[in-house]
Amino acid sequence: MSTYLAFCAAALVVTLAPGPDTFLVIGNAIKNGVRGGLATVAGIFCGGVVPMALFAGGLAQLLVYSATAFVVIKTVGALYLVWLGLNALRGAFRPATDIDATAAGQMQPSLRRAYWQGVLTNALNPKIALFYLAFLPQFMDPAQPVALQSVLLIGTHYLMGLVWLGLVALAAARLGGWLSRGRVRRWLDGVVGAVMLGFGIRLAFATK
Repeated sequence: MSTYLAFCAAALVVTLAPGPDTFLVIGNAIKNGVRGGLATVAGIFCGGVVPMALFAGGLAQLLVYSATAFVVIKTVGALYLVWLGLNALRGAFRPATDIDATAAGQMQPSLRRAYWQGVLTNALNPKIALFYLAFLPQFMDPAQPVALQSVLLIGTHYLMGLVWLGLVALAAARLGGWLSRGRVRRWLDGVVGAVMLGFGIRLAFATK
């Protein structure tokens, strides 16, 4: 139990650190309201099944020993993050009047899209599996089933993320009326776009 609590403390620090997930949730919560933000959070949680399965099944080591597998997944993930960033940056250069008119006249965009953005942001990032490969062993008992411990620890981490990102989505949606104003929205789109683009570029040049 003491080891598990130590893991929870360390995982909480990692959870609170802003990453692509955080900015994606903020962006979708502002555009789509609280339902869009929470749909993204649900997608992120479901996307976490991929690194969980990789680690529990011992497949995460494939990303360590197979340069081809690592590069392929890394490249696809980086391109996806760059695409999200460029989409947001495109919104930053739209005239404020166009943004106001669009926000006033459109229905809420598809929640399915927000959900799948969350899924792909996690599922296409091999650095998550490699992070767990380096992070989890220090909290695991070699005498106990590795797969079971992996599911427990990674599941705990993602539950923390579910709660934290849910709160982020609620806060962003609550401020959505103010944040969706033309000039503010352009500035925010620029920030989110630049951050997502930066994460994509960093992932593209990442090594094991």
